[in-house]
Amino acid sequence: MHARFRVVLLSGLLLIPSAAAHHDAPLAPTGAVTLTHVHGLAYSADGKQLMVPSHHGLAIYRDGKWSKAPGPEHDYMGFAAARTRLYSSGHPAPDSGLVNPFGLIRSNDGGKTWEKHGLQGESDFHLLAASWNANAVYVWSFERNSKMQALGLHVTLNDGFTWQRVAATGAAGKPRALAVHPNEAKNVAVATSTGIFLSRNSGESFEPVAAKGQGLAVFFDLDGRHLWHSSHDGSPRLVRTALQGGANAAVALPPMRDDAVSYVAQNPAAAGEYAIATFERSMYVSSDGGRSWRQIARDGKGL
Repeated sequence: MHARFRVVLLSGLLLIPSAAAHHDAPLAPTGAVTLTHVHGLAYSADGKQLMVPSHHGLAIYRDGKWSKAPGPEHDYMGFAAARTRLYSSGHPAPDSGLVNPFGLIRSNDGGKTWEKHGLQGESDFHLLAASWNANAVYVWSFERNSKMQALGLHVTLNDGFTWQRVAATGAAGKPRALAVHPNEAKNVAVATSTGIFLSRNSGESFEPVAAKGQGLAVFFDLDGRHLWHSSHDGSPRLVRTALQGGANAAVALPPMRDDAVSYVAQNPAAAGEYAIATFERSMYVSSDGGRSWRQIARDGKGL
């Protein structure tokens, strides 16, 4: 089943404004754009648009429509949103003249411009997560660089100026997704090939939250009370676990055949609105806390 999860979002999904675009400039008309290697899902801080980072720039869904804007189509990896900024990694668009790979980059204007925060030309972080309110960024490094002499989980509390390697004991299996608590920088979750694990000591040690099936996605509610996590153990599952008490509640999913949830996002301006992306190039939005879902992309085609 894992092999099927390499399928990524393809679509007439589209790009958001780049550094060259004015903040209020109209979006370009819909075009035949293919997005590959999608590596994240997040709402903008004002909740007005859903952002999808991909191999060919950032796609947005806004006011019921997929749309794009001109600009470099950077290959965004490890995309993560905080309240006042975005973080990412990846590779620059061809002919952009930027150093490849990006290392850690940060945007303070919703992705229109990006600042370099170290490790340019050294690392491309596929697994990257940021706290919504606390200044903490975690990455899982699969290669050594000038600031990470060992492989594994690292954290920075100063936007990449310094990094600390943490032991991540107990997080069994191959890591596939990371999430950081919105308020408590010490609380971090990881999905691995063997389950879902939670740390309350900055990643030094992890305890299992769900050890049944392969873990695929993790996401902390923005109120910090629940951890959402997806898995596949013969069928797709999406579960919301209370951080205090540990009670689990299964989230009803739309019909999925040979598919599973790859990313979860919550609208910061409307607490009951969530979005999910799947490995088979479909996307859904819920306005009632996950009780029902409206499809906005099917088999890679924006609806």
